Parts: sequence; C-alpha cells; structure tokens
Amino acid sequence: MADFDAIILGAGAAGMMCAGVAGQRGRRVLLADHADAPGKKILISGGGRCNFTNIHTAPDRYLSTNPHFAKSALGRYSAQDFIALVDRHGIAWHEKTLGQLFCDGSAKQVVAMLEAECARGGVTMALGQPVADVDHGDGLYRVRLGDREHRAPALVLATGGPSIPKLGATGFAYDVARRFGLSVVQPRPALVPFTLGPEEALFQSLSGVSADVEVRWGKTRFREAALFTHRGLSGPAMLQISSYWQHRTPINVNFLPDRGADWLLAEKRERARATLRKILAQALSERLADALLERIGVQGEVGNLSDKMLRQAGARLSDWPFVPSGTEGYAKAEVTVGGIATAGLSSRTMEAAKAPGLYAIGEAVDVTGWLGGYNFQWAWASGWAAGQAL
Repeated sequence: MADFDAIILGAGAAGMMCAGVAGQRGRRVLLADHADAPGKKILISGGGRCNFTNIHTAPDRYLSTNPHFAKSALGRYSAQDFIALVDRHGIAWHEKTLGQLFCDGSAKQVVAMLEAECARGGVTMALGQPVADVDHGDGLYRVRLGDREHRAPALVLATGGPSIPKLGATGFAYDVARRFGLSVVQPRPALVPFTLGPEEALFQSLSGVSADVEVRWGKTRFREAALFTHRGLSGPAMLQISSYWQHRTPINVNFLPDRGADWLLAEKRERARATLRKILAQALSERLADALLERIGVQGEVGNLSDKMLRQAGARLSDWPFVPSGTEGYAKAEVTVGGIATAGLSSRTMEAAKAPGLYAIGEAVDVTGWLGGYNFQWAWASGWAAGQAL
C-alpha cells in the first residue's frame, strides 16, 4: 500500500511550491528535508529580502544544454503568476534594478507563504530527517527516513545542487537520478566570484573598489558593477559572466563602457595640460586609475602624448583581459550550472521518460538562470509544472 501519492525530497523553493500545488489538487504529499526548517536558501537570498522573481524573465536568460527546455514551464507559470501569489498573501515588495523584485520586509515572509500554501494542501512535512535509502519496486518509490519507510507512486527530486554546502547542499539529486538511469550534465559552480593568480597581484591592492563595467566572454556580455576583492573579481557583472566562463580562458572588461573609441583624443584637444591620470581618475576612481595606468605604462600630460599612444591606452581600457585562475567554488556559488539532463525529462511535467513517476525540478535540473531572481522563477515554474502533473 502507498502511504502517499507523492514524496518530494527537498523543502526549498521548488519543493515547497510543488508540494503546495499538488496538495491543493487533492494529492497526499510528503515533503521531506534533512534540514530542521524549510527554505534555508530562501532566507539568505537577496541579503535576507529574497529577490523572489524578475519581471524580465524569458527563456534566453537561462543556461541549459537544451536552451528550449525551460520555455514550457516558464510560459505556463510566469513572474506575474508568482507576484499574484505574493500579493494574495499581503507581502509588500519593490522593484530594485533590472526587473529584480524584493520583499520590503524579510525573506521569512516568502517561506511563511510557502508553508501556508503547503498547509492549505494538507502536506505532511518530515524535517530534520536525512534520506537513508531510495528504492523502487512494484510501481512504488520507497524512501527510508530514519527507521521509517514511506511509499508513493511518484518521487520528486527537489534537493538542488551542491552550491552553498554550509547549508547542507550536496549532489544527492544527481546520485538518485543516475540510479534510475538518468544522465547528469557535469555540474560546476555558477554566479560565483573569480580568483586571480599571482601575476595579477597588482589588483589585490584594489580590494573594495567597484566600477560600472561591461564584461565579455565570447559573445556574451553583461553591463553591471564589478568589485575587486582580495582574492580576485566579484560584483554582479562578474557573477553573471562566471556562469558562462570556461577554465583557462580570458574574460574582457570594458572599464569605460560609455566612452567612444577616441575619447582620449577629444580630451587631448580640450585640455592638453591635464594629465592622463587626472582624466582617468575623474572617469573611474583614483585607486583604479593608478592601478590600470601602472599596467599600461603611460603617464604625463595628454598634450605630450601621441595620438597613437592615447588610442592604444583607450583600446586597452575598453578591452582589458583577465585570465582568472579559477573561481571561489561551491562555497561562494549562488547556484550550479549543469545537473540532471533535460534530455531525459518532459519539459511539460518534469517527469523522467526512463523512470515513470520520477520527477526533477528546480536547481537539480540542468537549467540555470541569470543573477537577479531568475533562478527563483525557474524554481516556482518547474515546481508548479510538476505539482500540476502529480
């Protein structure tokens, strides 16, 4: 006999969303998590205010081996749908920049909302109980929590990826997926700061300095703030490009994205007596200007510098190469690129073709959004899609 209609492993954003939706459709749902409380990652998101969605959500803002996979779920459960849920629960919110929506109060409100949705669906929660074993036979998935075994015809993997291990994150979902014949796209840290090697030690002196830049890797570009750290490069622009970056390849930074190619020649005509350092310090900051000019090796009044030298300096500043030595890894990564391969899943229901009744949602799947609420929207949309199918 089945104890439940569905067992959902992982009481994070996707798992809670899925449980609430399925429960309210009359399904008997068990939501299990090794953590002693739900929504641990939600609570630390957005500086504690939860950047819960982005109004510019579109499939092209997600990375996946199959760029079309996310279209169905995102199209059927949109950012506006989640905003309507937030509004129904009376949670005040505001738009920050670039379409990012945050709670006015606290991320705790979003967790409480999801808990209320689960309660409304009669969801049974089993928290603080690590999974001892997962098995399948006679059409039922068997999940052992502690010394108790629970059975259901459907099992949902919503335990995320290995990013932020201090919250208990692991590759558990990948292990279970492989056991049931699903393939896994090699995971790696994403939305993560870069580290720079000793040859870039000059920039360590800039720790704490930020600048509005355009960063490029291949054909992918982001225009946001970059931050120098004692270990390397961070800030929204760097976190964004890190999801695309491949080891031992350069990223290119335009430190003056609003300036034309020959802007230094124009400065030379207008104020020949000004030093290159003074002009750069006004455009950037003194500390950043000094570090960049030390690398370029050009100094003096612009009137005394040749047009060729100024052009070369401008070109370097608009396309400055860095070759990161690596990233700060899963410990500092907000999400994971890669995961359970979409090729084995239905884009409409999130069910595995090879293992009927097995579903995978949220960050456990090979779908990764940009920084700024996109990953939460994927969690809501994929959780909703599976919840409708259970």
